[in-house]
Amino acid sequence: MVLRAVFAAREYHWTGTSNAWVWLMERLQRALEWLQNLHLAFPIYYYGLLGVLILALIAIVGHLSWVIWRSLRPVAGIAAPAALTGPVRDAVWHHAEALRLSAEGQFAEALAHRFLAAVLDLDARRVLQFHPSKTPAEYADEARLDDVGRSELADLVASLYRHLFGGAPCDTAEWRRFDAVAAGIGLHAAPR
Repeated sequence: MVLRAVFAAREYHWTGTSNAWVWLMERLQRALEWLQNLHLAFPIYYYGLLGVLILALIAIVGHLSWVIWRSLRPVAGIAAPAALTGPVRDAVWHHAEALRLSAEGQFAEALAHRFLAAVLDLDARRVLQFHPSKTPAEYADEARLDDVGRSELADLVASLYRHLFGGAPCDTAEWRRFDAVAAGIGLHAAPR
């Protein structure tokens, strides 16, 4: 009888389940027992801990609400640049507009016009087919260029996205590099 009572204790359950839910519930039960003992032995500490936990919960819920509000609010003032949404003009006009904007220090907008000039130039060479609804990345995928040209066009697209849509600052050096790469992209047309 005594032996049965000893082996009935929790420590001697050899075939217990290794379920994560059971483990978690045991830890929760131990935490609640600890809190109950703390409440009985040290009520001031218990209420202090309870206050800290409530403040932490309020902070978590407040932060979660703020993140959801920031994620779902409409963003005003961010519009696609006119070079990518306005009327379609020829490559010469867009190149001249890019030079004008860069002279005024509006380098990100100049990148959009310079990219469009390069795309229209590639369209004239029948390396790709221009359409106003296509994204810059679609032009990079479609272009029939050699490996160097594909790499340079992908670099132009990445720079365009980073500075124009990503808001990264663009300086004179970056503009000159972009302009030089865009000027030479047509030389890499793949043979048909």
